[in-house]
Amino acid sequence: MQLRSFLRDMLCIASLATIVALPGSLQSLAAEQTADVPAWLRAHVGEGDGQIAPVVLERARALYLRKTRDGTVKNPCYFAMDATRPHALGNAGRRFYVICEADHSFRAISSGHGGGRHLKGIAIFANGKRCARNFGNAMGSRLTTGGAYVTSEQITSFKGYYPVSGGRHAALVRSFVQFDGEGQTANARQREIGGHAAVLLRGMCLRKKPDSPYADQKGYVPFGTVENYADGRSSGCTSWSPSDAEKVVAMLKDKPATLYIYPEATDIDAIAQVVKAGRAPSGTGLYWNASCLREIRSPKFWPKERLEPILVRYEKDHPAPPPRPTPICAVQ
Repeated sequence: MQLRSFLRDMLCIASLATIVALPGSLQSLAAEQTADVPAWLRAHVGEGDGQIAPVVLERARALYLRKTRDGTVKNPCYFAMDATRPHALGNAGRRFYVICEADHSFRAISSGHGGGRHLKGIAIFANGKRCARNFGNAMGSRLTTGGAYVTSEQITSFKGYYPVSGGRHAALVRSFVQFDGEGQTANARQREIGGHAAVLLRGMCLRKKPDSPYADQKGYVPFGTVENYADGRSSGCTSWSPSDAEKVVAMLKDKPATLYIYPEATDIDAIAQVVKAGRAPSGTGLYWNASCLREIRSPKFWPKERLEPILVRYEKDHPAPPPRPTPICAVQ
């Protein structure tokens, strides 16, 4: 019985390794373009800090070439994210890649992953700040979904005022870049998945400021305390530090670009099978950041077909309280 179980696990690993080598429609293009990666870019390939893993670059390049050839994108740059790497500010947390081959430009910056949720007594698919264990594509899951995306329109909105030095106040205006996906990421728009700066306002109240262009009909504007959560988690979107977001968003204005996020569901399932069999991914041709794999032990993908009914039932049993009006600030 033990021998049979071992052989079954080995067969699953072999099959999954073949599947995840390159998924779907990216396969033929990746095989074609792997050999022609320019020397300057190959210097950035690897698993060290600030480098991009070979499989992540192969798939990101394949997506870029496919979308440029069919006329979907004309942006000279493309983007990638390795969500198996640790998330942290500074050099150790750089896992979002900005690649502009025409300019011989490669940048690696930090980015946040989806925090997931803890449905008490029902399901736990929450992620820690440093490493993501859970991934998925269900509405309301707050999880990151790996796969192919193309950036779309930008929505810039006023969030409110916050205090700065000298007793002054500044307006927080944040841009959101909508992502459109395909396959398992096809519901990105419905899930409101995109990219934005990791900054928001807390403790909101209303103050009179009738001279503000953002004032309502009664002359009030929202005020709050700014929170930079660049070292934290998102609600499923790709988030950047405010300074990095400014640069990335500017590159995407009126210029849709491709974004490939690793890992996909097949990668996650393959790694889980390898871990279950007690083997190291590196010995099977699969890839996962070693530091994060030691921390999470085994990743898990939550498909929408399984998770959405659970979320619908949970929301029905735990309805959100009615929204409260924003209070008037004690100090005007």
